[in-house]
Amino acid sequence: MKALLIYPLFPKSFWSLESTISLIGRKAFVPPLGLITAAALLPQDWDMRLVDCNVRPLTDADWDWADVAILSGMIVQKPDLLEKIEEAKRRGKLVAAGGPYPTAFSQECEAAGIDFLILDEGEITIPTFVEAIKQGKKSGTFRSGGEKPDVTETPIPRYDLLEMNAYAMMSVQFSRGCPFQCEFCDIIVLYGRKPRTKMPQQLLAELQTLYDLGWRETIFMVDDNFIGNKRNVKLLLKALLPWMQDRGYPFTFNTEASVDLAQDQELMDLMVACNFGSVFLGIETPDEDSLTVTKKFQNTRDPLRESVDKIMRSGLRIMAGFIIGFDGEKPGAGDRIVRFVQESGIPLALYSILQALPDTALWHRLKKEGRLVDGSGDINQTTLMNFIPTRPIEDIVQEYIQTFWQLYDPEMFLDRTYRCYRILGEVDFPKKDRAPKPVSWQSLRYVLGVLILFWKQGVVRKTRWKFWPYLFNICRHNPGGLISYLIVCAYAEHFSEYRYVVRSQIQQELELFVAKQAQQSQLNAEQIQPEQQRVVNQVA
Repeated sequence: MKALLIYPLFPKSFWSLESTISLIGRKAFVPPLGLITAAALLPQDWDMRLVDCNVRPLTDADWDWADVAILSGMIVQKPDLLEKIEEAKRRGKLVAAGGPYPTAFSQECEAAGIDFLILDEGEITIPTFVEAIKQGKKSGTFRSGGEKPDVTETPIPRYDLLEMNAYAMMSVQFSRGCPFQCEFCDIIVLYGRKPRTKMPQQLLAELQTLYDLGWRETIFMVDDNFIGNKRNVKLLLKALLPWMQDRGYPFTFNTEASVDLAQDQELMDLMVACNFGSVFLGIETPDEDSLTVTKKFQNTRDPLRESVDKIMRSGLRIMAGFIIGFDGEKPGAGDRIVRFVQESGIPLALYSILQALPDTALWHRLKKEGRLVDGSGDINQTTLMNFIPTRPIEDIVQEYIQTFWQLYDPEMFLDRTYRCYRILGEVDFPKKDRAPKPVSWQSLRYVLGVLILFWKQGVVRKTRWKFWPYLFNICRHNPGGLISYLIVCAYAEHFSEYRYVVRSQIQQELELFVAKQAQQSQLNAEQIQPEQQRVVNQVA
């Protein structure tokens, strides 16, 4: 069996980072970890070819070679995923799909002509798909029936299928699931509230595979809440530390965690010792009332500003997610987010309008209240909320546009990045004997990227009056963080452009919404007038 594994295109989004990764000659931010894990679960005597459409386009030769096309993707990848399903059927190929988007919106995949739906977690559903193929079946839907797989039996992903030099960082996964109950989050729907973890030696084997393949750069630990099971995470980190020391700290790690990380100093110290550089926090909003409404109680136990400061002063750079549009939200929510981000020194702030994702507690509540207005999978940072909010949607959208514009103003971004790295410069990091990285053409590409960055932010843009003094002070007060500082500065190349996309597309969405509302009001008026005349005639 010849299986063509296809990863659909990402639209321009917060995480696409095209202008940033192009500085270092890379084509995509992270690889399709779910798809290469699926490849490891398929029969290993199958011939497999992976095409990440974010790295290179599919060719006629790829299609002609394949017996079956297997796709995976997230909700934001919907347009290209559906297009690839239709293309496979036009070419007479069997086509299967799994992952977050097909699991949440299987009916849309069926409408596109999908043959096989491999839903939920692949450790359970991929074997049943393979059995159906062996039996000669031409279609089927495979679900786990609520069962959660034991991830200690998950094989090492097929990293060898990747064009590794095309990616800015690699990905591994230690755990699935999250113990919290945030109303808007679909992670607990997909993976449950009981975090399941791999064994420490199992993850070390994955890291060794990447090491043997020659990878020596950043690895993203993609867990939605890396610290969901703190006991097991500490066991991993205690095993990881000597592994990293023996190999001269070949990797830097990034991950995602809940804000209660700030309550565990031992855990933060272990992460820093193992060369974790940054952590993504779901802060959502500094408004405690909104956090309570959405059941994000873990963010209300300690003052958020103090938690952020404690994590940063432990040596971890913070990325964070923020949302506008919660029920009962007071005007000015966007301004409060900007103020929080700037004062806290959080360089990267993912900012979105609240969306009701399928099967979440928010989705079911809004549906019960008759407020869910759009059940489609068109959900990203450039689409309106898919429900009726408790304050005028026009007000929310205007706040969203204004806040996004401010958050990624190049000067404001540079100010808080500088603030972050001055704080990190005060941290007493543990001494690490790092092995020197081999010099290659990629090293020269990094040098060119730095020179382009100096030109754009230090000469062309209005940031030039701050860029050079800030750079001098980082060299003086945090020389060990200089490379990381320049990398974060480079993120501004993407966001300063992306904010124009967000402003334009969201404004168009709002205009379309207002036009539809006006049209509906006109229809209602036309329906009411004959009824009023009938009543008048009856009275007469």
